[in-house]
Amino acid sequence: MMQVGLSLPHSPGGAAGGFPVDKPSEGHNTGHGQEMFGSSPVTVVITSEADTWDIDASSCLGCGQFVDWDRMPDPEQQAHIPRDILSKPPKELKKLAREGYWATSRSLRAQVYHQLIQQVACRLVTPDALVYRDVANRLFGKLSVSSHPLPEFLEGCSMPTYCLNLEGVMALKKILICVGNLFPDITYSPILPSLVALLLHYSEDEAQCFGNISRLIASNAPHTSYIDQSFLAHQASCMTFGDLANKHCPAAHKLIASTSENVFEVYSEWLSWLFHDLPFNYAIRVFDVYLLEGQKVLYRIALALLKQYRLSVTSTELERTDIKADLQAFVQNIAEHVTVDKLLERAFGIRLFSRKEIWLLQMANRKALMERGITMVQSRQSFHLAVDMQNFSSTIVTAQEMRIVWSWIPERFSLFPPLLLFSTSEDGCSLQRFYACCEGYEPTVLLIKTTEGEVCGAFLSSDWSERKKSGATSGFFGTGECFVFTVRPETERYEWVFIKKPELAKAVPRSRQRSPSPSPTSLLSSSPEGHSTSSNRLTVPTPQRRGRLSPFLAIRHFLLPSKTASMFMSGSREGIVIGGGGGQALSLDANLLWGRTEHCETFDNPPLCQENFKVQLLEVWGFQNA
Repeated sequence: MMQVGLSLPHSPGGAAGGFPVDKPSEGHNTGHGQEMFGSSPVTVVITSEADTWDIDASSCLGCGQFVDWDRMPDPEQQAHIPRDILSKPPKELKKLAREGYWATSRSLRAQVYHQLIQQVACRLVTPDALVYRDVANRLFGKLSVSSHPLPEFLEGCSMPTYCLNLEGVMALKKILICVGNLFPDITYSPILPSLVALLLHYSEDEAQCFGNISRLIASNAPHTSYIDQSFLAHQASCMTFGDLANKHCPAAHKLIASTSENVFEVYSEWLSWLFHDLPFNYAIRVFDVYLLEGQKVLYRIALALLKQYRLSVTSTELERTDIKADLQAFVQNIAEHVTVDKLLERAFGIRLFSRKEIWLLQMANRKALMERGITMVQSRQSFHLAVDMQNFSSTIVTAQEMRIVWSWIPERFSLFPPLLLFSTSEDGCSLQRFYACCEGYEPTVLLIKTTEGEVCGAFLSSDWSERKKSGATSGFFGTGECFVFTVRPETERYEWVFIKKPELAKAVPRSRQRSPSPSPTSLLSSSPEGHSTSSNRLTVPTPQRRGRLSPFLAIRHFLLPSKTASMFMSGSREGIVIGGGGGQALSLDANLLWGRTEHCETFDNPPLCQENFKVQLLEVWGFQNA
């Protein structure tokens, strides 16, 4: 157990002015002993009389008794509450929560919270209020003065107390200690203290609060998770937010990538923005919708904060500041920039993909972290996820330019350093050699420098060996994570058209079979003049291997309005094509010497360089250990 004492300076009354220091002062003598409670050993830390924390085991405070009302931002408002409010359908409850209806009555919010959480699907054996009373009595007994260590999974985590009074802060710590005792599988959960603190504002007593937080911890609804409970899960959530920020906040992402050496470190604070840095009246509104909509809504609100931050700062300001600290200060003072209603309105204006699609991305990120050695039972550790570009060497782009390109790549791949797979300067201008060097690597980054000095390329999500599965038809393959980009003279990225407009692509019903992908009848000939457009003929892709997770943004997950909306990448003996529909974003001949670029429907891109170009240099980069 980590030796962080559950101790508060003794106070005869009044509210806690802030969260007490958890670590004993260096000047205090601290004794340690072992006591057995039931079958579980619990380490007890006994502090000196000058630094004690009173626990009254018989205290069962009424609803509202945990709150310092002088610190609550808004007085309670009176409102007419329909008798059937709690029996309304989920869709209507979601609308009411988004509009802030719960904020009109403290008692209403308390009732809604309790009922919503009781409806959460969770494991059959989940500790409840009765279990809490029994465990709390065994842990704390009837001693008037006692001190216990906080669970190890809270090591290094912040402890916001919002508007809790002294009794509320003590209740918060007692509940967290009992969570640690009854949920031994939790190894890291930085969001948990904030959620318990928020719930305590609207709980009848400690036991009810514990019972409710237990159901959120034990939730087993498909593709839904309320609380990350391991360092692996937490890091995967941070990576998923980074991926979403990359796609939905391109202006903010570009700004952060150009001013911060470690973009992932900035995005790793996204949950702290919501449940540590936001003022109480903002955080509790976030909690309102979170209970109804799950983690997806947290992504939306954090993205809205990031967008608002970009609107509030200039590139000049960021050049001389610590962007991580600046973002934290911005969120703490969010009331100066946008109201909570406007913030939520903007958040719900961000169209994300389905909950299942985001879950697939989260699972892919977890897998990548596990390949880096992160395990489920591992507690937090210091490790560097950013790729060191100091030793990077390319004949086409500089290390700084590659760092920008790397910031566009999905987080699970950017964990790994770039590996040069193919270069025309070393391997010659041979398409067959290109395939031989690139097959077996997924994904890859294609870089092209033209004889005019322009630089462009593509991120290609699938292995080039996929082309063989389409036989002689040379069908398109890849996923919606593919994108094309320019580096010189301007740096710009063009993603799958449905990234910005996901509402155009409906989710495929479960009963429906997989959508096929379009195929061109011919590819580029050996010269730019031989270019021809693609047909809309369809080919049926190879069935997914049993037991393997479906890829994030796989085409079969969507009902696309156009056959040309998923023409990501294609290859044959005659050449390669990237992007299609009304034109091709990039196409290269069999000699990797001549190319063409046009607007295409898949990426909605302009020509990436001169329409007909001659290749000076071409490189393909893969990912070490990816």
